[in-house]
Amino acid sequence: MSALEILGLVSTQYASETHAAAGPAVDPSYTAALALAHENGGFDRVLIGYHSAIPDGFQVAAFAAAKTTRLKFLLAHRPGFVAPTLAARQLATLDQFSGGRLAVHIITGGSDDEQAKDGDFLGKDDRYARTDDYIDVLKKVWTEPKPFDHDGPYYKVRGNFSTVRPQQPHLPVFFGGASDAAIAVAGKHADVYALFGETLDGVRETVGKVRAAAAEHGRADQIEFSLSLRPILAHSEEAAWDRAARILADAKALRANGPPSAWRSSRNEATGAQRLLATARGGAVRDKRLWTEIAELNGAQGNSTSLVGTPEQVVDALLDYYDLGITKFLFRGFDPLEDAVDYGRNLLPLFREAVAARSNPHAIAAE
Repeated sequence: MSALEILGLVSTQYASETHAAAGPAVDPSYTAALALAHENGGFDRVLIGYHSAIPDGFQVAAFAAAKTTRLKFLLAHRPGFVAPTLAARQLATLDQFSGGRLAVHIITGGSDDEQAKDGDFLGKDDRYARTDDYIDVLKKVWTEPKPFDHDGPYYKVRGNFSTVRPQQPHLPVFFGGASDAAIAVAGKHADVYALFGETLDGVRETVGKVRAAAAEHGRADQIEFSLSLRPILAHSEEAAWDRAARILADAKALRANGPPSAWRSSRNEATGAQRLLATARGGAVRDKRLWTEIAELNGAQGNSTSLVGTPEQVVDALLDYYDLGITKFLFRGFDPLEDAVDYGRNLLPLFREAVAARSNPHAIAAE
């Protein structure tokens, strides 16, 4: 099994489901502090998200990379808004300037409303077909030793050759999307397939589907898996659930009385979001301590399920996912900066120790 990798999230403004965004949309001091909190806390990598209403991720990643020395970055990127040849050069240039610390998270887009805000009116299955073609071109730009032509259903290129290549031998490609069309593209292209925090049975099912799709391209043993969760920690289980109750109450109050949010204005038709809502409909708490009420409240807008308990209890639950073949875990809190520090002190060391203590780790997910 691949080495454990722990990810966080860096944004440019202090905000969450329980904290209304305040101040400028780009706060350099906060962005730097959040990046350094993750680096100093022992995170391996941080996600830079994508949405039609937020600052440009390429520039955020470049800024955060300049403020850190070790921390790696996962840049969310939607195909279809710039030419893949240009995106390939942008990504390779950023990888060079960051010292080989970049990966790209391909997000095709699950909301028709959200896509339309950036002028994209393709249907979902067509978007995934375009993504397939897009990634083909990205990889050719990064690897072809001489000028190449490309004739795909969405992109045609003549004589392309780039003098800039990623510093890494291979720029890692993360991939999100749970529909059949998405899984087919992930099986062909993804180095890492990203899941939301579903039940163990749900994760086992999806891992099996993705491995089967990858096997069609001879890649079943090459693809890795990432899981995104919102840990809620406290010194006792009772205190952790009390904190979860306060988070839910604060989130409800903010939705009722807070300022309008661009995140609330887009219907999310993504299969992954619908799976997360189905998880929530199955109960407020699933498996040992998977808490779903925020996902139900916000319509599964992104990473919104939690593991609730003491650090030791949360690690115990995380190991169940690890045994299903998950080797990359993305953690972000409802108090973004404070929780990043808390995870670095109290969760990450315990989790790494627990994984290292397993004498013969192995995946038991369905092949």
